[in-house]
Amino acid sequence: MGLIPITICLAAGIAVAQTTESQTSGNAQNAQEDAKVHTSAKHDVGSGAGDIGKGAAKGAGSAAKGAGKGAVDLATLHPINAATDLGVGAAKTGKNVGVGTVKGTGKILKGAGKAIKHVL
Repeated sequence: MGLIPITICLAAGIAVAQTTESQTSGNAQNAQEDAKVHTSAKHDVGSGAGDIGKGAAKGAGSAAKGAGKGAVDLATLHPINAATDLGVGAAKTGKNVGVGTVKGTGKILKGAGKAIKHVL
C-alpha cells in the first residue's frame, strides 16, 4: 500500500527531470550555460534532499497559517470562513509538499544516475 505513492513520486520525478533536460537542450544559450555548470552526483542528491525539506517546511507553514486563520475566524463566530481557511491551508500544504517532493526526487534520481554512470 505504501509502495504506490513512492512509485508515483519516482515516476513524476523522472518525468520532471526529462522534461527539464529536453527544454534546456533546445536552446543554444542554455546549452552553453549548462556546459559551464557541472554538478557532482553528491551535489544533486544533497540539493534534492534540500528541496524535499523545503517543500515540507513550506507545507507546514501553510498548514499552520490556515489553522491559525481558521481558529481566529472560529473564535469570532465566522465558521464558514474558518472552514474555508482550513481548506485553503490544507490545499497549499499538499501543493508545497508535492512540489518539493517531486523536485527533490528528480534531483536525487539525476544524482543517482550520474553516480551509476561514473561507476560504469
